[in-house]
Parts: sequence; C-alpha cells; structure tokens
Amino acid sequence: MVETNLLYGGERCVTYGSVSRIEVSYAGSALGYRHLQVFLMFLGVTFAYALRTNLSIAIVSMTDKNSSNPNFPEYDWDPQTRSTILSSFFWGYVLFQIPAGQLAERFGANIFFSSALFITGALSLLTPVAADLGDWPLVCACRVLQGASQGFLYPSIHTLLSLWVTPEESGLLGTIVYAGAQLGTIISMPLSGVLASSSLGWPSVFYIFGGIAVAWGILCAIVGASSPAKHKFITGEERKFIEESHTNRSSDKRYSTPWFSIITSPPMIALTIVHACQCWGFWTLLTEMPTYMADILDFDISKNGLLSALPYLVMWLLSFVMSPVSFWLQRREIISLTASRKLFNSIAHYGPAAALIGVALAPVGNSDLVVALLTIAVGLNAGTFVGFQINHVDLSPNFAGTLMGITNGLGNIMSIVGPLVVGVILGTESTREKWQIVFYIASGIYLFGNTIFVIFGSAVVQPWNEPKKSKENTESAPAEKA
Repeated sequence: MVETNLLYGGERCVTYGSVSRIEVSYAGSALGYRHLQVFLMFLGVTFAYALRTNLSIAIVSMTDKNSSNPNFPEYDWDPQTRSTILSSFFWGYVLFQIPAGQLAERFGANIFFSSALFITGALSLLTPVAADLGDWPLVCACRVLQGASQGFLYPSIHTLLSLWVTPEESGLLGTIVYAGAQLGTIISMPLSGVLASSSLGWPSVFYIFGGIAVAWGILCAIVGASSPAKHKFITGEERKFIEESHTNRSSDKRYSTPWFSIITSPPMIALTIVHACQCWGFWTLLTEMPTYMADILDFDISKNGLLSALPYLVMWLLSFVMSPVSFWLQRREIISLTASRKLFNSIAHYGPAAALIGVALAPVGNSDLVVALLTIAVGLNAGTFVGFQINHVDLSPNFAGTLMGITNGLGNIMSIVGPLVVGVILGTESTREKWQIVFYIASGIYLFGNTIFVIFGSAVVQPWNEPKKSKENTESAPAEKA
C-alpha cells in the first residue's frame, strides 16, 4: 500500500508499506507563476501604500509658511484641518470593503486589484490641481476617492492568496505581500521629504508616485490572473500542485455567503476587534508621526521624512525574521497554528503598547529616546503578518476575501476615528501634554484588542467554510491543540 502526504514546498512523504521517504516535486520546489503573482501583489501593495502615506509628509511642506520653496503654493490649514485631510482617505476606504470581497470571489480578484492601483494613481496625479482649485475640501474629495478604490485592495489580495498560495506557504508568501506596505512607507516618506524640499516642490510627490501606480496597475492587469486555472502560461504540474493543496477550498464552489454564521462566530468577532485596534494604533502613528516630529521634536522636512520612515524599515526587516521563525515553530510542531498566531500577535501589540507609554513618559528634549521608542512601537507590528492578518485564510479559505472585507471595513473605521480624535485632542495648538494623551489612548487600545484575540481567536477552519457540509465538517474536523 502506498500513501502520499503533501508537505511544505512540494515535499511529499511517500510511504511504501513500513518504509517512508521524502520526495520533492518540481512544481513545489521551483519558482513558478504563483511566485510571479506574489511579486505583482507585493509591488502593488508597495505602490498603494506609498500613495497612502506620501500626503503625511507632503502636507508638512504644503502648510509650512517658512518653506524653502516659495514658488509653490502654501495653505493655511490648522492641525485639526490637517487631521481631517489625513483621515479622509479612510472615509472612502471603508465603503466598499465587504462588496469588494464578494465581487472578487465572484468575478475574479485580479481585475479589481489592478484597477485599484490604476485609479489611486490617477487621483494622485490630480491632487495638486485639486488643492489649487478647491483648497482642502477638494483635496479631501480626492483622498476619499483614493480610499474607495483602495477599498478593493486587501479583499482582492486575500482572495488571490487563497487561490494562488498553498496553505504551507501562506505564512511566508503572505508576509512577503503584506511587507510591501512597509516598503512603500519606507520609500515614500524619505523620498517625499526630499522631493518636497527640492526644486520640484511638493507637487512632485503626487506626480511621481501617481505615475508609477498607474503603470503598475496596467502591468498587473496584463500579466496577472485571478486563479491558476485562468493563467495563460502556468504549467499543468504547478496548477495541479496548487489546486490539490487546497483541501479546505472548493475551486468551483458557488456557496451562498453564510452571513449569520460569520458575524456570530467568536473567532471572527475576535479577529474583527483586533483588526480594528491595529488600525487605530498603526494609522494614528503613520499619519500623525510626521506632525509630531515637526511640532514637538522640531525636525525639518527632509529629516522628518527619513526618521518617520525608520520605524517602517525596522518593521519590514522584522517581518522577514518573524515569518520564518513562525513557520519553523509550526513545522517542528513545537506550537500549533493557533498558538503561533496568538504569540506573534502578542509581540506585535503588547510590545508597542509598552513602547508608547515610554514615549509619553520620555524626558523632555530626549528626541533620540523618543525616536527609538517609536521605532520599537511600529517595528514590532511585524508580528501581525503571521498573527491576525493571515487569520482570515485560516478561518475560511472559501470566504477569505469576504472576511477581509468585513474586518478591514469595520476595522478601518478606527483609521478614520483615530486621526480625527488626535485632531480634537490637539485642537489649534500641538503640545507635548496633548500628545501624551494620544499615546496613552493608542497604548490602551493595543492592549485591549490583543487580549480579546488571545482569549477568543482561533486558526482552525470553521464549519461554515463549506455551509452545505457544515454538519459533516463539525463531526469530522480534527481538533487542534491551542
């Protein structure tokens, strides 16, 4: 009797009677078209995040009355107006999250992914004109529309990952894709600072990043595909390897979305809460850190951009440490997948909570210590890549896009509220005491969200993943040790 069990990266454990040996298949061990799809998503996320974050730096130059570039317009926007502009991206972002997941699952995710990049880039090209013609309300309008288009980004990516990436590779390849967010920030912040202070002025920030995103969106539409079955050039061997690995995903499924089961599922509720808390802490820091460095630490625009990017460089580098460690722990069966998700998410949230308290209590004038603590607060967020961020695929490969749409849509309401709350706290004057309140609130939210995830979270495929077989799955699904 011959038994074959699929292992990681194309390895197969083949048993001939009482003798077992490891065999490696070409499709799993070599680079293939699934890696090309991952590369397209990785750079797509990179450019998308560059467009999300470039305004955080550019707005400092746009409102600097002592700018070294007097040839470019300057606007009289107070801290509360700036916070409103910075949060406006998320007003549109939350609108289409759930529909985006449904549409991506039904009609194919690649077209929505590539269109999101193209539209966001085109709107970036229009931003300087919007500021000139309509002041901050029209800039907000551009940001709302950019957010609406990027609302299709992550639901589409989760759908693509659930179809293109094998379960064994999901942690590593998913981390590569999501690490594009940090790379985009790393590139965008210092380069935006350099561009804004150069002879090209702050409008070049929007023109350069916008043009790149438009071009990449077109390339993804041409080269990418929504699934291995729809790719023109993939080998039959690699396609079979990918499709056979998805034992919990029905490639031809036409299930109705089990809405009630999803919204009443304790692991899904915990996932939504931790996602919301991540959005509050992460986006409050990302959008407001340049303002904090300018107003409290008194850094100039070029230094501001470089130091604002430093935490995201550390986060990007740590993501490539935590992901292999997570995979190694699981492969050696040292801890379960559920325990791994909770462990790395705890590093990603409890660590930043402590660091933000340190920022609030840091001695006045010790800017090096503050920058170091902010770097730790953001850098440790790398644990979320192998924590909650891939957990949607764990819970339901069939509805991963919809789950991401739900948690990202509801979660990013906090991305709107966070900067607005900062604006209300700061009012018309930015002081250290007011910023201390901002950091205490973000720290408490990190603590709350991860505690809920640790108690109620799970990485076990849920019975409602296949609604028609839910009873059968419940009875036969193996229990996982937490």
